Amino acid sequence: MTEGRRHEPVTLGEIKELAEVGRPTVSNWRRRHASFPEPVGGSESKPLFDAEEVGRWLDERPVPDGEPHSDGTLPTYGERFRDGLRLRRLVTFGHGRLGPDELIVRALAVAAMEGEGGGSLAESLPAGLLADFDAADAELLRTVRELIAELGSTGAAAEAVLKLAGRLQSDLAMDATPRPVVELIQALAQPVLSTGEPVAVLNLCAGAGDVLLALDVVGGENYVAAVEPDALRRTVLSYRLLAHWSAEEMVVCTAPEDLDGVWLPTVHPAVSGTQGFPPADLVVADPPYASGEQERDEEGPLKWALEAARRLGEDGQALVVVPSWTLSRPRGMTGTANTRMREYLLKSGAVEAIIQLPRRIHTFRTGAEHALLVLRSTWRPPASPHALLIDADRLARRVGDAWQRNVVGLLGSTATPVPQEAQRVRVDTSGPGSSYLLDGRSLLPAHRLASPEKGLDHFAATVEARQNAYVALPHLKQWIGDLGVGKREERAEHFKVGGQLRAGQLRLLPGHRIRESDIGDAGVPVIGREEMLGALPFGRRRIMLEELAAYPQAQMTEQGDVFLLTEHGVRTQVDDAGGCVLLAPVQGLRIAAYRRYLMELAEGETSHPESLWMRPHALARLLAAPRNQQRGSGSLVRRVSVKDMDLPQLPVEEIADLDAVLAETERHRADVRRQLAALDALAERLAAGVADGDLRLRQRPDRDPGP
Repeated sequence: MTEGRRHEPVTLGEIKELAEVGRPTVSNWRRRHASFPEPVGGSESKPLFDAEEVGRWLDERPVPDGEPHSDGTLPTYGERFRDGLRLRRLVTFGHGRLGPDELIVRALAVAAMEGEGGGSLAESLPAGLLADFDAADAELLRTVRELIAELGSTGAAAEAVLKLAGRLQSDLAMDATPRPVVELIQALAQPVLSTGEPVAVLNLCAGAGDVLLALDVVGGENYVAAVEPDALRRTVLSYRLLAHWSAEEMVVCTAPEDLDGVWLPTVHPAVSGTQGFPPADLVVADPPYASGEQERDEEGPLKWALEAARRLGEDGQALVVVPSWTLSRPRGMTGTANTRMREYLLKSGAVEAIIQLPRRIHTFRTGAEHALLVLRSTWRPPASPHALLIDADRLARRVGDAWQRNVVGLLGSTATPVPQEAQRVRVDTSGPGSSYLLDGRSLLPAHRLASPEKGLDHFAATVEARQNAYVALPHLKQWIGDLGVGKREERAEHFKVGGQLRAGQLRLLPGHRIRESDIGDAGVPVIGREEMLGALPFGRRRIMLEELAAYPQAQMTEQGDVFLLTEHGVRTQVDDAGGCVLLAPVQGLRIAAYRRYLMELAEGETSHPESLWMRPHALARLLAAPRNQQRGSGSLVRRVSVKDMDLPQLPVEEIADLDAVLAETERHRADVRRQLAALDALAERLAAGVADGDLRLRQRPDRDPGP
């Protein structure tokens, strides 16, 4: 039955596994499509199918959510199925006597020795290669050699072997650089690599070599080196590269300082016969760090960025992937090792651009965000004291898969970009009220980029909104008509909420975590996500003071505090009475001078309005303005940082007028809500009575029902 066939017949279960679909999908394919291959053996309960026929049939079915190929075509289930067929024997080894990492290393050793390594001198081969090759048994040797013959090269066979990492749940797959990031680095590095001159390329924290292979720089007169601290990844990197290229064309080191002791061969004429790696034309790095890891350690992720900048030649470029938390942590009073390294990069003029990568770009690190630092040499002062901030996450939502091309265009253009997606920001201050990067705040583009709504005339839009309200609410015509709206002669400056928090003008009230069993319908109001989203009315959920005593950190709100929910935008609400408890993730903002203002009013004293720089209703509405709505970050839940929101600098009398208008608007909105609630309650009771068969409704004949 198997004579003349390249692969053994497969069962329905094996088709499911090899094509990476569910069993119902395979059953549906067979039941609904008459063209599905007929069995070639087996039994009625366990039929066997020709693997090559199944592969050809699956070639006609693209994977709907698959990552497109470089030519824009979608991968097919047939490609997945064939990949699985090639690796089926290796997967069997992995589930047997060999561990996943050990299997991958031995299979790569076979591919490396079958390639250029087989003809190299023993002393030029990576340490341990011969031992790993000798440890591969006859079955593994035969399987890898068949893979090489089928795919046509040892390099292609090595790439197929590395796909086992995901199938066998190896950590090697979890730290792989995502394909979209590799493509972005490749596009940004192209101007450096396409000059026609020999280049020196250094890959710091190279992992398994995903970026280095994509750059395709090994060979000819280029000089290339890689640094990888982890022993397993260093071994995989060496064998993988050896399967593609000659052993003499690569240097792989354990630490950056080892580069200073390497002897350069004659492949790089400009520096041949010298010791130590030359200043690089291109440095790339993708260190595998999780959120908050080693924030206070001098060996944190930004260490690789510092090393990359130090290793650059005069006209060199560095591209370093970092976790976004390294950019978003504020400096605070004392700072950390991370913030000190970050400020050094800025002060030295090394930062050319900060690119916030699209969220969920890492398949295995779904809760982490990443950014790409574009660094330049510090050998000479930069021509511009600015750094370009690019929010590629927002860009990707607008242009889809073309976001890498747009990022490359932004870096190469001198035109003014869309302000919400990219802006050039000064590194150091240029005067009072100006925005600059060395102010100790977050550098994340999502936190920094804000601008007036594009193409909107606020005066015309406000006049139109007032006219619509005038028509819709005839009983408020007098109040709406008296509302004066005018254009400001000069645009107001802005300041950050974080600065007011540090100065004590505002106080941040954290939300608390309270057990659901302690929340009832009596006691003080509890304000959580449900209330802010409108799913529950304010005041329905409450907690008794006796139960609240079990949470000593819980604080009660005061009159004039502002509730904030900053998930997927910003929602605010003014506490007109006080005495509420906030549930995380809801937070509160308190205007420090507002309590004294209320006390003076209660005692009949003349208040000093100049001391009240902000008022509750004005604060709530200004925080929820569109310029603050889009500052969110976070891979799973988009949250807006309160400290990175901004407010306009307005005279106290304008703030007082704005607050009065907004307070009156809120009062009218509350009246309308009560009317709507009463109508909703009436409709609900009528429908309930009729549904239960107790009521009969009719229109009185002497009443005009109206239009």
